[in-house]
Amino acid sequence: MAEGVTLVTGARKGLGRAIAEHYLALGHFVVGCSRDASDLEHPSYRHFLADVADEAAVKPIFTYLRKEHGGLDHLINNAGIASMNHAMLTPLSTVDAIFSTNVKGTFLFCREAARLMQKKGRGRIVNLTTVATPLQLEGEAIYAASKAAVLSLTQVLARELAPLGITVNSVGPTPVPTDLIRSVPKAKMDALLARQAIPRFGEPADVINVIDFFLSPASDFVTAQNIYLGGVV
Repeated sequence: MAEGVTLVTGARKGLGRAIAEHYLALGHFVVGCSRDASDLEHPSYRHFLADVADEAAVKPIFTYLRKEHGGLDHLINNAGIASMNHAMLTPLSTVDAIFSTNVKGTFLFCREAARLMQKKGRGRIVNLTTVATPLQLEGEAIYAASKAAVLSLTQVLARELAPLGITVNSVGPTPVPTDLIRSVPKAKMDALLARQAIPRFGEPADVINVIDFFLSPASDFVTAQNIYLGGVV
């Protein structure tokens, strides 16, 4: 795995924290962001406070990357929110919040990252989708729809950015035991896991394994791809 400068959104805890720590261990300089402060301390880590959908708050991250590191090598769009609710009981404020973070935030970081990466003539972008989309999970209409938009965004951006030497791919985790799913009833989670070919919870290492593949210098011919974990198709 090549070293470089890697940006991870939603890096304060859970999967994002695991991703940040993984690439720090591999010798990357990692820049993370979240809406709350992080206690991750490492000489090669810098954390920013930012809502990923707030353009004014996000721009300083990329200004820092340009001025202090001369650009960016890898972007991992991990930040995301979900809400399990029947569509008839879902307030519009929830719809706005989920699409703002999951779609608007992902697009904003992709756009700004590509502007830095094009100067180097290379780059890797990895977005996060979800098995909730192909499984058409009841109670997850808005979350699944937002991640379907991320998948479409990934595929279109892959074509737009390919001439710049930038690959854009995505990985769709099965449920990973994080704050995102802790409020989901056990019976519902068990039913979900039973629909997978490999019926177990995912682990951060499962997701990171796919990200490693996409970031590898040997994967320069791999773009516009989405890998759902757990045998979900």
